Amino acid sequence: MSLIGDILPLSHVVLDLDVGSKKRIFEQAGLLLENEANLSRADVFDCLFAREKLGSTGLGQGVAIPHGRHAGIKKTLGAFFRLKSPVSFDSPDGKPVALVFVLLVPENASSQHLEVLSALADKFSMKSVREALMAANTPEAAHAILIAD
Repeated sequence: MSLIGDILPLSHVVLDLDVGSKKRIFEQAGLLLENEANLSRADVFDCLFAREKLGSTGLGQGVAIPHGRHAGIKKTLGAFFRLKSPVSFDSPDGKPVALVFVLLVPENASSQHLEVLSALADKFSMKSVREALMAANTPEAAHAILIAD
């Protein structure tokens, strides 16, 4: 399986999430990972929010990769959200974000953290991938796009 496939189960792919802000995205990520990975939703929110305070995780082109280190996990976890309506993310290009990949890594996993972030940035830099994710009709279709090498 691909690097992204190893951290992104199908159950962590959500299409057309109806939220109006970054904070709401982080809350929904906490809720999803609480239910799917047995993490505290508050811990997930706090982890993502603390990292975001250091600087926006918006990449530009409608994409953000909020991420952080989480003491309560043993392996890297991902979650993908396509938003129903784009939200402001203080991205470098000023464009709102509709494609969000949340990434949590164990506290001591620095090289894997960078490897996964790099793979995600490469994938999302391709216009064809962004367009395919925006057009995907099912979580299965979006998942297949994300895990393809």
